[in-house]
Amino acid sequence: MITICHVRSVPRPAPVVRSFAGALVSSRRTQRLPAAGARTLDDPNASRPPHRPPGADTPPPGLRAQASATRNAATSLIGAHIDLAKTEAGEIAGHLARAAALGAIALVLLLLTGILIIIGTTLWLAEWLFGSLGWGVLHGALAFVSIAMAVILFAVGIKAARIGRALVVALVVGLVMGIALGLDLLNRLYAAMGDASGLGIEPGVRPLVIGMILIGLLGLLAGIVLAVRTAGSGRTQIVTVLGATVVGVLLGAFTAITFGPQVGAALGVAIGFASWMGLMGAEVSASGVDVEALKNRFYPSQTIDTSKETLEWLKKQMPPGIGS
Repeated sequence: MITICHVRSVPRPAPVVRSFAGALVSSRRTQRLPAAGARTLDDPNASRPPHRPPGADTPPPGLRAQASATRNAATSLIGAHIDLAKTEAGEIAGHLARAAALGAIALVLLLLTGILIIIGTTLWLAEWLFGSLGWGVLHGALAFVSIAMAVILFAVGIKAARIGRALVVALVVGLVMGIALGLDLLNRLYAAMGDASGLGIEPGVRPLVIGMILIGLLGLLAGIVLAVRTAGSGRTQIVTVLGATVVGVLLGAFTAITFGPQVGAALGVAIGFASWMGLMGAEVSASGVDVEALKNRFYPSQTIDTSKETLEWLKKQMPPGIGS
């Protein structure tokens, strides 16, 4: 049996390829071209636009702006140099201050070393020669005072020849007294005079008595001479005579002592320094200090006189009625 089926017709779809091609053509027609200088993101072969530095569109500064900028730059440069100079000057000042402090310390140490050498040598010589450090202290003090006195007298106008003459006389006196006391010459002289006089005095005390009498008489004569030469009242002359006599008696008692070589030599040195100071004082007392010459040394008289002469000349050159 044959069955006949009725096949119903189905509509055919439109071709897909044709519709896609049409759409592509239509899109290409409506696509806009990129603007000049723009880069297509999907195009790998597209070149980048040229790079323009910032401010390329800014107009160049004017002459006044350039001058102001130059001045500001110069000011900044000068300020930088000044700051650098200040910094270096501060560092140099610090180095100089440190060097000065170290130099001062070194100078003080050298000064102390010199003083230590002088004092130590004086004490060592005193111990070695005279048997006691005390003589070194005494001699050092007398030496420093004598030298200071000589320097002061020279500064106030006393001639160096007079100071030197006093020093020579003091050296002779010190040498003679050192020998006489060191060898007990005066004690022996007093003892011999006492033995020759036949005084009934104990032999141990006889040199002392003779020395006090002999040197006391010499002091009395010296006092009388000084009283006659000194212009003063009668009381002053009596005091002078009595003072010289007492000093003579004390010196006689002192010179009658037996000291021995070391102590006698030490006493001679001390007497020499004391004699130098006494002779310098006597020189000043006898001749005095020339106050006028001392004033001229420290007074600019020549400059003042010249200024006065110049002032008088200027007054003469001025017209009448001006500067009066």
